Amino acid sequence: MAAWTVVILLVSLFVLVGSAFSAANLNEEIDLTWGGDRGRILDGGRSLSLTLDKDSGSGFQSKRGFLFGRIDMEIKLVSGNSAGTVTAYYLSSEGPFHAHDEIDFEFLGNLSGEPYTLHTNVYVQGQGSREQQFRLWFDPTKDFHMYSIVWNPHGIIFLVDNHPIRVYENKERIGVPFPKTQPMKLYSSLWNADQWATRGGLVKADWSKAPFTAHYRNFNAKSSCFSTGSGQCDRKSTVAGGEYGDWKTQRLDAGGRRWLRWVQNSLLAGAGANFHRDVDITWGHDHANISDDGRLLTLTLDRLSGAGFQSKKAYLFGKFDVEMKLPPGNSAGIVTTFYLTTAEKHEEIDLEFLGNLTDDPYTLHTNVYTHEVGHREQEFSLWFDPRTEFHKYTILWNPLTIIVFVDDVPVRVFNNREAVGVPYPNTEPMRIKASIWNGEKWATRGGLVKTDWNAAPFTASYRNLRIHTMADSVGRRRQRWPMTQGLDKSGKKLLRWVRRTHMLYNYCHDPRRHPRECRHFVDV
Repeated sequence: MAAWTVVILLVSLFVLVGSAFSAANLNEEIDLTWGGDRGRILDGGRSLSLTLDKDSGSGFQSKRGFLFGRIDMEIKLVSGNSAGTVTAYYLSSEGPFHAHDEIDFEFLGNLSGEPYTLHTNVYVQGQGSREQQFRLWFDPTKDFHMYSIVWNPHGIIFLVDNHPIRVYENKERIGVPFPKTQPMKLYSSLWNADQWATRGGLVKADWSKAPFTAHYRNFNAKSSCFSTGSGQCDRKSTVAGGEYGDWKTQRLDAGGRRWLRWVQNSLLAGAGANFHRDVDITWGHDHANISDDGRLLTLTLDRLSGAGFQSKKAYLFGKFDVEMKLPPGNSAGIVTTFYLTTAEKHEEIDLEFLGNLTDDPYTLHTNVYTHEVGHREQEFSLWFDPRTEFHKYTILWNPLTIIVFVDDVPVRVFNNREAVGVPYPNTEPMRIKASIWNGEKWATRGGLVKTDWNAAPFTASYRNLRIHTMADSVGRRRQRWPMTQGLDKSGKKLLRWVRRTHMLYNYCHDPRRHPRECRHFVDV
């Protein structure tokens, strides 16, 4: 009850522009593109329906494209047993797929009584793999709800009933690509994806429940640049006579940021772990605390003890995300960790955060152990203060490569080079582990700066632990799943930027060491 009270209060705090508009006539703005008479414009152009049966689905697209804008549409999803169906609603550029831009809403159906999953993604120059999935706070089959995309030079905001659920910021300044040159059209479709859509494809579409129908109404688009496919912009026109409003500069206000945090903490789906259910506290039990219904875990260090946890399960390959906020203030001598490790014949993939004096930056220390041998250290400074807010840290481990990401920016790659005799961890499952402990003998300036116990206790916070393994990703449309994922062109560009501006130490450049992989390759 208390959680919903918070939600109601947040609703009252957050108001977005564009809530009042005059809807477009769908006969004038939409083309039915496939599925024959399974797609229908109804009620004099005020509504539209798409239908899926065993023979075919259906789809539509807008007549015009948009280079930045705000797109709104009310949708009522397939009711009842919708398992295996996908209702897609997205912006996409035209032209070759390998260079296309796209902003996705995809609604993944489910069994009767089970919730839909809202799947979102952003593609830039043909590269996606930026998925976030959500549960909704209502039943989207009972009534119409508005789904909106705000796309401007500052970022992309995904909205549901005018409430933000996801923000993709323009971070081109650090080399992250952003869609800004290709006009996009609105597309929507209803199709059969029972190979992957519901519980990884375990639940199939029940064709005895067909036809499946999704309903649309109140389409509205605002843009300062409409395109009809010629590449030229009509900067004077708007759909349905609407004003541009504030979409060109729109960002989240304080209320919007609070709502977004609530959504990210409470409704973000996928393989989200519950710390009560999915991890064990392994030491320092009275220095570890799980709260917020299993969504937050804190580890504390004082003069008596630190603390640590590990996943209940071990995994052979996968993608492992966690959001962390590191101990603030004078953290000199303190080591906070997140890593994968085997039970036998020590193999390990390490992220260790080395504390520092107040106002001096943390160091991110990484290492890879194979067959009980490490000595593959790379160290980095970060481009933000990891003490003030949560940031996401990711280990991607598959048969081809190990990649460490910080806020989706690759900072380290260790490729499989067994072909030339370089050992690679690929036979033993690993558990996720994390800890906070006193490393003052070496952690800060080689041990010259000791831990100030007057500043204790030191607390690190963990949330949004997500585990993506092969079973979570089989069959995903257009998605490179963890078992084969590597760096694309933009990822390699970001990695070069990190190495150039934030790498502090690289074992391959240490004249005291001559490891085999460094003699042959530059991508480790």
